[in-house]
Amino acid sequence: MRPDEFTADAPGSVVRSVMGHWTFQPNPLPRTINPDIQLMSQVSAADQALGELAGAGRRLPNPHLLIRPFIRREAVLSSRIEGTVTRLDQLFLFEADPEELSAPSDAVEVRNYVLALEHGLEYIRQGRPFSLQILREVHQVLLDNVRGAEKRPGALRDRAVLIGRSGDDFDTSRFVPPCHTTLAPLLNDFVDFLRDQRALPVVVQLALMHYQFETIHPFNDGNGRVGRLLITLMLCERQVLPQPLLYLSAFFEQHREEYYDHLLNVSRRAAWNEWIGFFARGIAEQARDAINRVQRLQDLQHTYRERTTALVRTAAPQRLVEELFASPYITVSHAAEVMEVAFKSAAATVAKLVEAGMLREITGQQRNRVYCADEILALLDQPLINVPTTPPVPPTP
Repeated sequence: MRPDEFTADAPGSVVRSVMGHWTFQPNPLPRTINPDIQLMSQVSAADQALGELAGAGRRLPNPHLLIRPFIRREAVLSSRIEGTVTRLDQLFLFEADPEELSAPSDAVEVRNYVLALEHGLEYIRQGRPFSLQILREVHQVLLDNVRGAEKRPGALRDRAVLIGRSGDDFDTSRFVPPCHTTLAPLLNDFVDFLRDQRALPVVVQLALMHYQFETIHPFNDGNGRVGRLLITLMLCERQVLPQPLLYLSAFFEQHREEYYDHLLNVSRRAAWNEWIGFFARGIAEQARDAINRVQRLQDLQHTYRERTTALVRTAAPQRLVEELFASPYITVSHAAEVMEVAFKSAAATVAKLVEAGMLREITGQQRNRVYCADEILALLDQPLINVPTTPPVPPTP
C-alpha cells in the first residue's frame, strides 16, 4: 500500500504499524453527511424499496417458510464472494442428508453462515443492543469447526493482514487495515455508531457501517461475511424490515470490482457519496428482487396446494408442501415427521408428488432417497430477469 495514494481528504491517517509497514487508521464515522442531489434521489429510492419490501414481509402468512430459504441463498452468495464453491442446491442437500457423498468440502462453512445469521437474529429478537460481544459470537459460529486454526473463531485479530492479490506483500497490496494493536478504540467507536440509530437515514447508516467494519477488518478471517451479515441484522434491529428478507451479496458479487473500488476510494479520498449511492442502488435492486421472488413463491405455493388437494384429500400432505417451501429437499423420514404419519404413509404421499411432477428423486438409490422440488429451488436460485414460465430443472448434485 502506497501512502501517496491517500489524499488530504482521506477519512483517516496512513501510519506505520509496530512492524514498520504502512496501514490505514480510519477516523470515527461521521454523524452527518453532505449528499448531492443524485445521492438524495438514490437514498430515497432505496428507502421506498425497503418500505415496499417491509409491506410484503408483513403480508406473509407463514414468514418462516420463506425466511429459511432466503437466509440460505444469502449464505451461499456471501460465501461465494470469499471463494467457496457450494451451490444452493448442494447446501439444501447437505442439510437434508449430511452423509451425502457429493456434498462439497466447504458446505460446512456455508452452513455456518446460516447458523451465524440465525444466532445474530435471535440476539436482536431478545432486544439486546449491539456490542462487541455479539460480533465475536457471530464470528465464532461462522468459523466453528472449519479449516485453519489461525482463523481463531470469536477472537479479534492478532496479526497484521493485507487486502490484495495472491502473492502481494504489504508494499504492493491494495489496502492494509489498521494494526491489530490499535483495534480496541476503533471497535469501541464502531459499536457506539451501531447504537446511534436515529441521526442518519438508515440506508446511509448501513453504508457507513459496512465500510467501517471492512476497513477495520477486526478478525483474522471472515470479515466480509460478518460485514454483510451485519446489514441484515441492522435492518431487523432498526425494525426497518419485519423479517430478514433483504440481502446484498448477490449485488456485491455481480459488481465485485466496483464494490471493492468504492470501498477503497472512500479510504483514499473520502468518496462517501459515490459509495453510499452504490450501496443504495444495491438495496433498491435487491429489495425489488426480494418482492418479486416472494410473490412468485407465494403464487407457486398456491398452485402446489391446489395440486396436492386434488391428489390427496387429507390435510397432512399440505404440511409437507409447506415444508418444501422452507427447504426444497426432503427425505421420506423427514416427510413422515412433518406430516406426523408412519413411514409407509409418508412414502406413499411422496410417491404421489413424484408422479405429479412436484418432486424428483435425485440419488438413484433404493434406500435413503432424497427428493427435490425443482420448481421451488429454481425460483430461489435463479435470477428473476427473463425467468421462463416453467423454471429449468437444476443439475443433479
